Amino acid sequence: MSRLVASLPPLQRSLLTLALSLLGVLAFWLLHLPLPFLFGPMFACLIAALIGLPLRGTGQIGVGARTILGVAVGATLTPALIASLPSMLASVALIPLYIGLIGLIGVPFFRRMGYDPATAWYSAMPGGLQDMIVFGIEAGANPRTLSLIHATRVLIIVTVAPFFIVHVFGASLSHPVGEPARDLPLAEMALMAAAALIGWKGGEKIGLFGASILGPLIVTGALSLMGLIHHRPPAEAIYVAQFFIGSAIGVGYTGITLTEIRRDVLAGVGFVVILALLAALMSELVHLMGIAPPLEAFLAFAPGGQAEMTVLSIVVGADLGYVVVHHVLRILLVITGAPIAARLMRVDRKEG
Repeated sequence: MSRLVASLPPLQRSLLTLALSLLGVLAFWLLHLPLPFLFGPMFACLIAALIGLPLRGTGQIGVGARTILGVAVGATLTPALIASLPSMLASVALIPLYIGLIGLIGVPFFRRMGYDPATAWYSAMPGGLQDMIVFGIEAGANPRTLSLIHATRVLIIVTVAPFFIVHVFGASLSHPVGEPARDLPLAEMALMAAAALIGWKGGEKIGLFGASILGPLIVTGALSLMGLIHHRPPAEAIYVAQFFIGSAIGVGYTGITLTEIRRDVLAGVGFVVILALLAALMSELVHLMGIAPPLEAFLAFAPGGQAEMTVLSIVVGADLGYVVVHHVLRILLVITGAPIAARLMRVDRKEG
């Protein structure tokens, strides 16, 4: 049976992944567990990957689902939010310091764990998974190691953050994620769909990093500022985005071995502890400075992925604009510095 499953063609592996993800949603729903559309697929695929099932990502469908989050953030760009941006400057100015501390502590940590300089550098940088793998390969890093370490970072942050949100900050995870589709104007939903597609594909064409989220964000933001969009995407669309994001996190562990668990996953767990301490330090500093409420500060500096933090911000009803500005800047700084690091790594390899 296991040999038969392992020989499944790519399409059937993707269908298996979708079926398991749906079962995860159903299980979490029936058990009244939190965030069933995010956690259900995530843990179902994680368990399936750990027992050796040959899962496969959903490709462009999964990437396209992220455009929903870009549209959701873009819809929050109103004249009032733009006017409030100067009040965020003191908080935003801490992001370069935050990244610098992560690098100063994270790179030596991974070097002590036995990783080569390129792998240590790109394992420590809290950027997007795909971006770090692409730049890491160029610098000579181990792409499988990078994938597992960053997947572990996102998995733990996404799993633990809701616990803190509820039990430390006293917030609820049951905030409405949006209005149902039946209550939204059809013309406005059509504009959102067009903004998602144009922003995504247009962003890819010009080489925009994180094009599936930032492209739709920019286009939708422009439409919102022009007064053409007044709502976020319907709740059903947000649930779809959660579903594919959760599934992708679990699928990241497909094919994992015991050696990789002992080496890469445990290294990722140790690094998450370091990241959590640094994030707590920065968010507490922001709160003490009176810049932002504790919950928003926590979400803004939590070292999860941009998409995952956007989802959590939506479900808890946080200030989405404030949170996303910080995550976009964090990723922008990491992505901008990555090619420079890649060149330095290549020089070091040649000299060695």
